[in-house]
Amino acid sequence: MKLWKKAAGLVKDRNSIWAASISRRTSFRNPDLESIVIKSTSHDQAHVDYKNFHRVYQWVRTSPTYVKPLLWAISSRMDKTRSWVVALKGLMLMHGVFCCKIPAVQRIGRLPFDLSNFTDGHSKPSKTWAYNAFVRAYFTYLDHRSAFLHETASSAVAFRKQQQLGRLQGGGLDIQSPEEEPPLKEELRKLLKWQALMDMLLQIRPNPGTAKVYLVFEAMICILTEIFDVYSRICKGIARTLMRIYAAPGKEEAQMALEVVQKAAIQGEELEMYLEFCRDLGALGSSECPKVEHIPEEDIRDLERIIHEVSDNAGKEKRKESQNNCMEIVAIESGGDDLLMVGDDHSQQTTTKNKKKVFKTIITDKWEVFPDDDLISWVSTGYNDASAAAADYKNPFASSSNLMPYVAPTHNQALPDLISL
Repeated sequence: MKLWKKAAGLVKDRNSIWAASISRRTSFRNPDLESIVIKSTSHDQAHVDYKNFHRVYQWVRTSPTYVKPLLWAISSRMDKTRSWVVALKGLMLMHGVFCCKIPAVQRIGRLPFDLSNFTDGHSKPSKTWAYNAFVRAYFTYLDHRSAFLHETASSAVAFRKQQQLGRLQGGGLDIQSPEEEPPLKEELRKLLKWQALMDMLLQIRPNPGTAKVYLVFEAMICILTEIFDVYSRICKGIARTLMRIYAAPGKEEAQMALEVVQKAAIQGEELEMYLEFCRDLGALGSSECPKVEHIPEEDIRDLERIIHEVSDNAGKEKRKESQNNCMEIVAIESGGDDLLMVGDDHSQQTTTKNKKKVFKTIITDKWEVFPDDDLISWVSTGYNDASAAAADYKNPFASSSNLMPYVAPTHNQALPDLISL
């Protein structure tokens, strides 16, 4: 670095610190915190002030009220700068703030500044294009990571509220009972988003000509640490979801899990290539690189087997249900009468009509008169052949013709003459 560039950067940093020290203290501005942020993001590309980095982290851990002043200070610094050194140090500082794992930081959402189209304004584009691309890729990951943290924190709060509401409706709040696991589909969607973040991380690649720059080398340490952390989260999440799928297999969940596992297998190979690339650049030593865990092929085959078995079982249950539901009642209007037909479903009726009889129940107001002899014979013989039973049947009232007929009594007594009297 030329001496005049170093001197100009030092003057800019001192002027910024002086302007911050005389600024008014509000709920969004803290002069002391602004000065620490400016020192952390100085124009010196040969030095990273980790001491002031840790001072920023201590401010954030002290109270969540310092999160807003910190965001205002970093965003103000990022919006004004046209130096890739300041921009990269600001991203490293913001990355460290995310690692503090404070609820107030997890609710930030999208970053309050935009470096997606960053271009260094102090050198020719032909000399700084690699640094510009590195800054843009780093910002893209951190922006999506911040939005994902906000979404995860919001869903976790909503899930806890739903749990508490369910316990209250169930008769009281049981504090000692273990917390329920979130839905399996939600866990799988979260894994897919972690894998998308992993793809963004693997796109942050330094140029061979810039990898030996001290500041880029320090940034690569942060990025490699983040890569192994994200990949570890993905592997642990896959292990949890596979255990739940094996316990209660479902077709839709198994298909989503299969997509996650196949993607993880591809990302494992890409990660090995990325680490090999970093070794060639000298950003990673062979002794510092941990072994990459690959997804076993047995897990992929087991998920495929579960999907096929669930599909086969669903088909068998559907066919069994259709067979059990073969006695469907279909109302058919025929002329002026209402006809109720009891039989198979429509497809089976059409094929059965030509081969065998279909039982029918007719509801009508036209009554059929049956002979008494036939009716009695049906009752006495248990609905056997009526003609055979009529020959042997004897009417118990047949001998009533030999009895003497009934004659009504007559009275011939003369009536008294009451008129003449």
